[in-house]
Amino acid sequence: MSQNPFEIPQQMRDLAEKNVDQARLAYGQFMDAMTQAMSFWTKSLPANDVSTGFRAVQDRATKFAKQNAEAAFGLASDLASAKDIQEVLAHQSRFAQAQMQAYALQAQELGRLVGEAMQGLQKK
Repeated sequence: MSQNPFEIPQQMRDLAEKNVDQARLAYGQFMDAMTQAMSFWTKSLPANDVSTGFRAVQDRATKFAKQNAEAAFGLASDLASAKDIQEVLAHQSRFAQAQMQAYALQAQELGRLVGEAMQGLQKK
């Protein structure tokens, strides 16, 4: 038996990592299908300042969703390979700090793009 009662067994870590990989693959397939569907839909919109602004917001939001999902899968992978509770807490703390910064920057960027899209709408 291990000296550390909070140690996570290797078999459990291996299974968790396999599950993360499968979830990442399924999510990637879903995002690819969603991106393709959104692309078809936006191509059907008339070309004008409003639709151009909308496409910019949509493209950036999709990019951010992919980045955030990759960060979450990175955390899941880190957690799956963590050997004990201390590693789990360290990974969660780093992830939370990094994502809060990322969310703030993403919100600013999306706010700017929405503002630009609204200006295009007001020109009409």
